[in-house]
Amino acid sequence: MCELCRLPMRAGLSRRGLLGTLSAAVAVAAAGPAPSNPLSGDDALRHLVDGNARYVAGKTHERDFAAGRAARVATHRPVASILSCSDARVGPGFLFDQGPGDLFVVRVAGNVLQDEGLASLEYAAQVLGAPLILVLGHSNCGAVDAAIKVVKDNATLPGHLPGLIDRIKPAVLAAEKKQPQDLLAASIVENVRQTVQHVAAAQPMLAGMIADGKVKLAGGVYDIATGKVTMVSASLN
Repeated sequence: MCELCRLPMRAGLSRRGLLGTLSAAVAVAAAGPAPSNPLSGDDALRHLVDGNARYVAGKTHERDFAAGRAARVATHRPVASILSCSDARVGPGFLFDQGPGDLFVVRVAGNVLQDEGLASLEYAAQVLGAPLILVLGHSNCGAVDAAIKVVKDNATLPGHLPGLIDRIKPAVLAAEKKQPQDLLAASIVENVRQTVQHVAAAQPMLAGMIADGKVKLAGGVYDIATGKVTMVSASLN
């Protein structure tokens, strides 16, 4: 049973309940240091960069997905946590050539930072000992394109989409000021950079862990056509 699953749960857990449960998990881990990981943040980023190079070259590792299944019942030590867009064309495990248990992935359209996602990243860093957080945007992002339409054309969106788009609009406005030839591409990069900044400033936990070098923070953009991930924030030391 995983660390989170050992906590009391109830049916129909609300948003507040979910955050409370994750906070409880973090509180349990806060009594001692985060579990050690054999990889540093730089090692983890290099590991992902190498995996992406294999993916681009069509030389990904063959895997027996049944191997290690029983061992993963008890716990896992992910190489990194990924804050990624929900786009079905973007699969972090595939594009970084990673196996089961290697990545702790938080997915939301537009790869924006929301409370639940922040709590999940805190859990990965403190409870699971993940040494790297990577914010991953991608080319032709529909959420960013929708934000551009709202900014440029005053488009009206249905349902809960306006709330999501409000989180992306600042990136579009910042990119627009630079008068780029491709506003969508520039806004996608700016959205990643701004989300990285939000993660770096996240209190009460991640800001300190990142500032102290316990967790490395990076941002990248995945090109759907080529398969390549280009880092736009942080680099290998």
